[in-house]
Amino acid sequence: MKKFFLMLVLFAFAAGSVNAQNVLDGVYVKENNPARRVIPYTYLREADVMWAKRIWRHIDLNEKINAPLRYPKTGDTKDRKNLINVMMDAVKEGSLTAYDPQDDEFTLPMTQEQFSKVGGADSIQIKVTRAEPPYDEYDSTVFRAFNPDDVVQYRLKEEWFFDKQRSELKCRIIGMCPMTLARDQEGNLIEGGQKKLLFWIYYPEARRIFANAEVANRFNSAQRMTFEDVFQKRMFNSYIIKEDNVYNRRVDDYKVNPLDALLESERIKQDMINFEIDLWEY
Repeated sequence: MKKFFLMLVLFAFAAGSVNAQNVLDGVYVKENNPARRVIPYTYLREADVMWAKRIWRHIDLNEKINAPLRYPKTGDTKDRKNLINVMMDAVKEGSLTAYDPQDDEFTLPMTQEQFSKVGGADSIQIKVTRAEPPYDEYDSTVFRAFNPDDVVQYRLKEEWFFDKQRSELKCRIIGMCPMTLARDQEGNLIEGGQKKLLFWIYYPEARRIFANAEVANRFNSAQRMTFEDVFQKRMFNSYIIKEDNVYNRRVDDYKVNPLDALLESERIKQDMINFEIDLWEY
């Protein structure tokens, strides 16, 4: 009788283990985005580009429409990661190259050691009082782990061009750089909201990674998007900080007032729209 009871308990435990392994968190297996392939860019000849303009812009993560790039927070869900975690994990595993934060021409790739210092952590100098006489203060270096939630903006480098072969104005993202609020040697935020560039990535290299990284669709959970969809379909809000010019200056270099700089950004954007409209006659 005891043997029968023991076998019954073992059978129930084994059945429970099998059921636990077959638990599906949902009603179907999500296999579209993880196995998704990148749609290659259309071949473009130099002779077909009749007009082009280089643009730099900022994506502010505090804006509601850009929330999918910032959330979920780390550990909130097993299916999705925010954009900075996707980028950093890809760089750490070697499937994506990080470039020097001051090199937006992608000529200075960073080593893993450099990336761990710039993109993964930071060291700050603090004043420490000795516990023993003479109780004086001395400088000490403290290792401060990088917090992905500190990323507040992304800088994009884009190329806008008019393809006369297809008669359309197109945009292709060339590079992307996450930005955090700048801190002083003691780890305090610098007044004025200064930003710190972390590293650049070459966007065409990151497309395959972004195409397999899910983003929440606030309107329909059954149609999950990826970061590739967000950027290719321009499902974000941003403002222009620079256009290529003979002086190589940014908008805030000649428009000091923030409101004037924003209006100048809108003017540059509207000029590109008007250029495409003015090509047609009715």
